[in-house]
Amino acid sequence: MSKPNLIVRFRKWVVVAIAIGALLYLGGAVAVDMDRVGDSLKTFNWPILIPVCALTLLNYALRFVKWHYLLHRLNVPMPWGEDAWNFTAGLAMVISPGKAGELLKPYVVRERTGVPMATTIPALVTERLTDGIAMLILAGLSVSAYAADKIHYLTIPAAIIVLGLMVLAHEGLSLWTVRTLARIPGLQGVSTKMEEMLTSLRRCVAPWPLVLTIILSIIAWAAECYGYQLVFHGLGYDDVGLDVCVFLYAFATVAGGAMPGGLGVADGVLAGGAATLIPGITQPVSVAAAILVRICTLWIGVAIGAVALLKVSSMLGGISLAAEKSEE
Repeated sequence: MSKPNLIVRFRKWVVVAIAIGALLYLGGAVAVDMDRVGDSLKTFNWPILIPVCALTLLNYALRFVKWHYLLHRLNVPMPWGEDAWNFTAGLAMVISPGKAGELLKPYVVRERTGVPMATTIPALVTERLTDGIAMLILAGLSVSAYAADKIHYLTIPAAIIVLGLMVLAHEGLSLWTVRTLARIPGLQGVSTKMEEMLTSLRRCVAPWPLVLTIILSIIAWAAECYGYQLVFHGLGYDDVGLDVCVFLYAFATVAGGAMPGGLGVADGVLAGGAATLIPGITQPVSVAAAILVRICTLWIGVAIGAVALLKVSSMLGGISLAAEKSEE
């Protein structure tokens, strides 16, 4: 039994993710007539992908600032340059099963600074939490106009987030919750780590840091929503409004949050939603727009992250997943 190198495992994730994505889009294209989807792509104004990709890079940059700020809140001495490579490598991990590969970031921080992962995992949790809150806010801004009957899909996760933040805001209640969880068989030995994580999490979601990181997240994800609108412009539909694009993209991201890279769910919402909600958009055009925006916002990030993963692996002398084993 040997510990598999993370890069080797990442290659497997990429193959599986690409296969799943290709099958999904192939099935969708066949269902709506592949030739018509191809015709939409042929008429696309390809240079418009430059600003779409630039908006995606803006998303990444703002989210990196947020991540590094959270580490600063925890007094983690991670240099900007190294942390930029670390964050970028994490973009490749969104396609890992359960997104567990995103634990790469606190792992790298531990290896470069000696700060325990129990201290920095809350920064990762806060990063994802504030992304989710931002997308709920963006989706909520237009949900009543485009899909009032779907608002319960947003209120449920929003209620869970609010309840969790209320528990965290009360130190006694949050400590009681952690100590109660520590009584569960199998968790007794990690109670100290759980309290350490709670302390770090409370620092990350204190009122001012929480507001600041949510604002950064809203701007970051709004940039990708605007990129989605530009894709429709590139397909020749200049009258598609930003409001409906914000709703569709945000709702698709929230819906696909539990899946690696949102594969299947986010793609399906984008491919089906545009044809349903936007007047004049046919199913082939909707599928074409979904393919193009997902290339720019998911697969380019995975590709950039793969390059950064090589750099990070070199920095650490090879990265292994200590918790996993393989018979390779």
